[in-house]
Amino acid sequence: MRVLAIGAAFAVLFSAPVLAAAPPAPAPVLKDYASSAEVQALIENARRNRTTEPNYNQPLLRLAPYAANLEYRAIAGPAAVHEHEAELFYVVKGSAMLTTGGTLVNPARANAANLSGTAIAGGDTRKVSEGDFIIVPENTPHWFGSIVDAPVVLMAIHMPRN
Repeated sequence: MRVLAIGAAFAVLFSAPVLAAAPPAPAPVLKDYASSAEVQALIENARRNRTTEPNYNQPLLRLAPYAANLEYRAIAGPAAVHEHEAELFYVVKGSAMLTTGGTLVNPARANAANLSGTAIAGGDTRKVSEGDFIIVPENTPHWFGSIVDAPVVLMAIHMPRN
């Protein structure tokens, strides 16, 4: 009986940390639809709340590991390179001059997977306007160097490689 009681005590003692462990993380939020009214509300929110930053981002859709954001660009911003993911743009409103390729000017590490720069030397520049789709492969410099018809509103999807 004493062996049984000691065994039960050890079972309780060693199972307590397991029982006290943190609950599992919640499942990622899924948002698979955004109505035209929601998009217009996000555009208005960006118009009202953007201060001096060149790019005001807001979440639009989510399905891990993908996320679509609504980007509101009223002025030109820094150039970028995403080292591990491609980026797909759809121009919702406005127009801009987009440069892809070339070399970042004054490159700096923005975070663990991205570089930024003040401009791009070389590359291909084209005007992008409402209704256009653009895909920028990973490791490719890209830059909305001038906003032609402000603001330019984009849907941007970062697409990580597996």
